[in-house]
Amino acid sequence: MRPERISWTPPPAAAGRPPDPVDIRRILRLFVPYRGRIALVALLVGASALVSVASPFLLREILDTAIPEGRTGLLGLLAAGMILTAVLTGVLGVLQTLISTTVGQRVMHDLRTGVYARLQRMPLAFFTHTRGGEVQSRIANDIGGMQATVTSTATSLVSNLTAVVATVVAMVALDWRLTVVSLLLLPVFVGISRRVGRERERITSARQKQMAVLSATVTESLSVSGILLGRTMGRSDSLTRTFAQESERLVELEIRAGTAGRWRMSVIGIVMAAMPALLYWAAGIALHQGGAPLSLGTLVAFVTLQQGLFRPTVSLLSTGVDMRTSLALFRRVFEYLDLPVDITEPAEPVPLPRVRGEVRFEKVTFAYGPGRPTLDGVDITVPAGATLAVVGPTGSGKSTLGALVPRLYDVTGGRVTLDGVDVRDLDFDTLARAVGVVSQETYLFHASVADNLRFARPDATDAEIEAAARAAQIHDHVAALPDGYDTLVGERGHRFSGGEKQRLAIARTILRDPPVLILDEATSALDTRTEQAVQTALDTLSAGRTTITIAHRLSTVRDADEIVVLDGGRIAERGTHEELLGRDGRYAALTRGDERTKAPLTP
Repeated sequence: MRPERISWTPPPAAAGRPPDPVDIRRILRLFVPYRGRIALVALLVGASALVSVASPFLLREILDTAIPEGRTGLLGLLAAGMILTAVLTGVLGVLQTLISTTVGQRVMHDLRTGVYARLQRMPLAFFTHTRGGEVQSRIANDIGGMQATVTSTATSLVSNLTAVVATVVAMVALDWRLTVVSLLLLPVFVGISRRVGRERERITSARQKQMAVLSATVTESLSVSGILLGRTMGRSDSLTRTFAQESERLVELEIRAGTAGRWRMSVIGIVMAAMPALLYWAAGIALHQGGAPLSLGTLVAFVTLQQGLFRPTVSLLSTGVDMRTSLALFRRVFEYLDLPVDITEPAEPVPLPRVRGEVRFEKVTFAYGPGRPTLDGVDITVPAGATLAVVGPTGSGKSTLGALVPRLYDVTGGRVTLDGVDVRDLDFDTLARAVGVVSQETYLFHASVADNLRFARPDATDAEIEAAARAAQIHDHVAALPDGYDTLVGERGHRFSGGEKQRLAIARTILRDPPVLILDEATSALDTRTEQAVQTALDTLSAGRTTITIAHRLSTVRDADEIVVLDGGRIAERGTHEELLGRDGRYAALTRGDERTKAPLTP
């Protein structure tokens, strides 16, 4: 017993509701495959921290021992040691950056690929509910916005934390009293940075949503179809104003994102920069009140360490702010990675080495959502090599029936079988090799004619491509072009007419050579002359294959082995062309264009 299919529905708007928190452990798990490299980075970070804190101690010896005692040999060694620490720190820093950037980019690649793969598995309903620019924005803008965080934050966090700990230990070793003075305001700084981080996280979430809106506007209005619609409707200026308004909102959010918390963070910088003066003052007061005197070398070394503490401390606070900001981006990416997928491959697919092509619809029911089903109890058998035509008024469920065979949707009741095997028990590759689809909505990539045809079979030779084009009645037209099969088809094939694009799609399907063919309104948008040329190509394509033809124009289905008339998701009539005309029923009314066919059948 199969579980009931749950159709995808878009998530409800989250207005007025705080976003769900991101599990930090899930972010950390992204780095698990690269734990070896991360461990190496940690070793380099530790070594760099130890080397960097050695320099102030060398400086103390220079000021307290080598110079006062005139020991030039020791002075030279100590000076050389300071130079060596600088060189080692630089080399270790370069190695850290190289390895951490590599790890970060690999994680970015994993995220991009994961989101793309998840979207490839989403049902068609998802894409009908989602703007194209929104999808692009998640992959490009959101994941791209995480680049700095993913590639450098982990290393920066470990490096700066190690540097802070090592520096504080060294400061305590020099003078614990001055160390206490230096760290008094640290809790205040941490509180400030946390508040700034929360503020930037909120702004970043709003900014990414606005970027998605802007991306969707560009995708829709600057496509070939969008430009044609805008110009023919006289809406080009209106579209420009709309884009300007959306861009203005983005500008406001970008300014807020760039300036949020800057004053508070600058206060931290000012206080940290003023700390040396405070330390000199504290040391002077302690000496004046009879406290233990500090040597000049110790005081200078301590101030040097304190100034060395300034950079990693501020960097740590800034990293915390950046991480909070990036949580908004991770949240949006994880939303797509967590999308439910209802059309999945079986755990143990049934092998189907040789496809004969028998297709059966067994008590098939399908519903896009609550309410009356689009298909209700449909029983049809299409023998291998036979032709089935499906006709009926608009909304009767014809295209939905055809979409169930290649599993563009899954049935909600009953089953669809191929050679007796439920199509849900076949792996995707087997089903794609077995079932070809030619629809009214022809899609061509912005690539050459040859590349578009090879999309069906990447290993196809030039001769095979030409043979498929000849069979589809399009070779002569392509060969007459200046660049022949190397001609770029333009966005969505716009350089070709509707009939030419349809014949290219037919040639692509011929090249794939599927034993089962679904023709979904393949000629409904063509003029009579072009339809004849395309129909000739379709006849060539259909020869010897199991063919299910979905059509509005009944002239294309007269010779079908069986014609099924759908109305309201149910079979109203079935038979051959002559049989159905002889009954003078629903099919005969359709052929006459009888207006009575617009009324739904009584169940």
